[in-house]
Amino acid sequence: MTKLIASIFCQLMLINSANASELSEQLASPNYVLIMRHARAPGIGDPDRFSLDDCGTQRNLSDEGREQARKVGLWLHQQNIQSALVVSSPWCRTKETGTLLNYGTAQPDSALASFFDDPASADSANIRLEQFIVNAVDQKHRRALILVTHEINIERWIGVSVAAAEMVLVHIDAHGKPLSHKVYPRPE
Repeated sequence: MTKLIASIFCQLMLINSANASELSEQLASPNYVLIMRHARAPGIGDPDRFSLDDCGTQRNLSDEGREQARKVGLWLHQQNIQSALVVSSPWCRTKETGTLLNYGTAQPDSALASFFDDPASADSANIRLEQFIVNAVDQKHRRALILVTHEINIERWIGVSVAAAEMVLVHIDAHGKPLSHKVYPRPE
């Protein structure tokens, strides 16, 4: 009976290995993170006097944006990314996008916060992001690390502008600095 169980376990491991995509394999390693822009939230910036504690005062996902986030989550699961640590900016649109990926509730962290209203803080925001990534990579184990943030943060970190719900696979060094990247368009 023990040999039968061991045989079945080995077969399941082979099936899972065969089903793994290049993306899932890379994200299982400590050298890669997936960063994405939140899904569609019409407008630019946030209204005057918005509060991070009150979603009603912020620019939020539209129905189209919610559908985009669900499709990204489905696509990620189809890539055999079974387990992920999803961390978002504290903005409601990023937290909702991250949660709709279907890996559990997105964990907000200020290291992913937008600096849209304070462009002078871009360099310090980038340093915080890289320090956060170094610490998060140590905690993710073989799970994928998926970061949901804002276009301005992604462009500052890797020099690429992305559309709503687009993802970037980033190869990082030991200090959280990007070495190379690959953009994944949002699934339609």
